Amino acid sequence: MLTELIRQYYSSAADIAPTHISEREFGFGEFGRKISIRHIAFENEDQLRRYLVANAPPYVSFSSAYYKYPGARPMENKKIEAAELVFDLDATDMDLSCQKVHGKQWVCQNCLHEVKRETTRLIEDFLIPDFGFDEKEISINFSGNRGYHVHVVSDKVLTLDNYARNEISSYIRAIGIDFESFFPTAGKKGKQLKGPKPSDIGWGGRIARSFIDALHAGKDSLMKLGMDSATATRLYRKKALVELGINNGNWDMVYIKKKEEFWSKIINNQSIMQSDKIDKNVTSDATHLIRLPNSIHGDTGLISKKIGSIRDLERFDPMRECIAFKKGEAKIKVAKSPELTMNGMTFGPFEDKEVRVPMYVAVYLYLKGYAEILDVSE
Repeated sequence: MLTELIRQYYSSAADIAPTHISEREFGFGEFGRKISIRHIAFENEDQLRRYLVANAPPYVSFSSAYYKYPGARPMENKKIEAAELVFDLDATDMDLSCQKVHGKQWVCQNCLHEVKRETTRLIEDFLIPDFGFDEKEISINFSGNRGYHVHVVSDKVLTLDNYARNEISSYIRAIGIDFESFFPTAGKKGKQLKGPKPSDIGWGGRIARSFIDALHAGKDSLMKLGMDSATATRLYRKKALVELGINNGNWDMVYIKKKEEFWSKIINNQSIMQSDKIDKNVTSDATHLIRLPNSIHGDTGLISKKIGSIRDLERFDPMRECIAFKKGEAKIKVAKSPELTMNGMTFGPFEDKEVRVPMYVAVYLYLKGYAEILDVSE
């Protein structure tokens, strides 16, 4: 049944071929194994579509790299010529309070909201302002499951080696942030503690703005950065004075014992909290295969849909817009599953129950391992 549904989808799916298709390597997977065959190449969209319809693979991946001989093996025989810069953000890599309730296997509305927020921040706080990429050089697609993929297609990145890609990943993930580079007077007796201002570019400004946000959010927000209750209370009560100082680069407006040690700890904790949860292996390895936009994801039955722009991302709802199998219903048997919202409707939670649901709900719960499909109907 699932194979036929996938086959029908690919027979009419739009915008299924990536740019530079004849220079890409493709990989395909089966249920339970995301890549079981790779080193496949296609000359054009017609060839790719014929393969997808004939084989109905649950997983389709492609290379961010462009090769002279994409179907060659081993890898060095492909002769890499360029590669997009790719970021993979996944809710599983985030420490979310809701995951303590439903675990990391399940994806709730909060998970999807938070990973979308991180994706937006990656683009708007890092890629555009810090690296100078144009919005037109950035493409976004839902992964089809728990997150988003961001592709940068710019002459600035196409020929970067893996070391340079890793450096970009490390910068975004705040690896190696040096306290003294942001606080040049640290450790100098009798000197005012000079630090970053909100208007500074890069991590300096980001640290200052984020601390001011925490200051306004209240005592609990400050304590999450690693300070004790008494200090958090004092800083919050004097927030106007503290903010005035930081706006002018003076982090010394309120007396704090062992201030360098204190602020170093706070900034380190803050940078870890801010750093985007990106998969460094995807970004650093130019030969990595990643989900093909607008293909089916075999863990959910959803479309890893291409998103038009950053503004489109803001209002994007994957559990409504990425449904592939809209026709038909199925009777399922569920041992136990959390509440599921799809296509604007809520289903469950279910426990030891047989229920008839739309096909897309049945497929989602089946592929997630929560349900058994008993029968299907048009």
